[in-house]
Amino acid sequence: MTQRIHFTKMQGAGNDYIYVDASLYHIEDPASAAIAWSDRHNGIGADGLVLIGRADTNDADFSMRIFNADGSEARMCGNASRCIGKYVFEKGLTTKTKIRLQTLSGVKTLMLKPSSSLEPAESGGIESVTVDMGKPVLADEMQFHPMDSLMKGTFVSIGNPHYVIFTDDVDQVEELGPKLEFHEAFPQRCNIEFAHVEADGQIRMRVWERGSGVTMACGTGACATAVAVVLTGRGGRRSNIVMDGGTLSIEWNEQDGHVYMTGPAEFVFEGEVEKPHPQPLSKGRGE
Repeated sequence: MTQRIHFTKMQGAGNDYIYVDASLYHIEDPASAAIAWSDRHNGIGADGLVLIGRADTNDADFSMRIFNADGSEARMCGNASRCIGKYVFEKGLTTKTKIRLQTLSGVKTLMLKPSSSLEPAESGGIESVTVDMGKPVLADEMQFHPMDSLMKGTFVSIGNPHYVIFTDDVDQVEELGPKLEFHEAFPQRCNIEFAHVEADGQIRMRVWERGSGVTMACGTGACATAVAVVLTGRGGRRSNIVMDGGTLSIEWNEQDGHVYMTGPAEFVFEGEVEKPHPQPLSKGRGE
């Protein structure tokens, strides 16, 4: 008999993933599940699959594994982290409003803001989540050497690699994103951001995510863009990054050097899905 898996579809600024409680369901081949379920015509439809599990360290409360729509495993996702904070609180898995999340990029701290009408210990009502993304790693620290054929940009790692290009035409991401993701300068592939500083000081950004393509938003991409704004002298340490799916508030704190990302997280719908049969990954798409 085929096992059915209960899932929750969530989105943060339009960046949507399928969330599964891995403490209840064992998925032997999450890469194949991500491919099958993320398909927007024949599956649930999402940017990928997120498994929420128990942490294997005393330094964290929960763990996250995230698989892109092409089956490749990502090291970190800011929007997914915020959604996990809302998920574990509103599902009654914790009463904490400060949660430590184990990721492949280390333990991240999630700070939950309940709705003002609710007591923190009540179930439900998380208004927003702030994620301490840690210190960014810059190009000099990564020994990154851009090729002559690469468009001028700023390389920043927020637990995963990003290349931020400032331009008047952010829609170039649709044509150039896939080419730059696989550029020889990025042996592990790269997330690509095209950004523009608007007249009101907000930053308009579009993103090509490694393994998923153009998405409505990218939390780590917003953080990388905010850092690049400072590094290139285009703005201060607090930025509003406006993406296709919504706006995230980013602070690159001068005191501790950490990047803090604040934004919403929303439930979309829940359901059940059959566990998929394993299938091969597309060539060249894994990390």
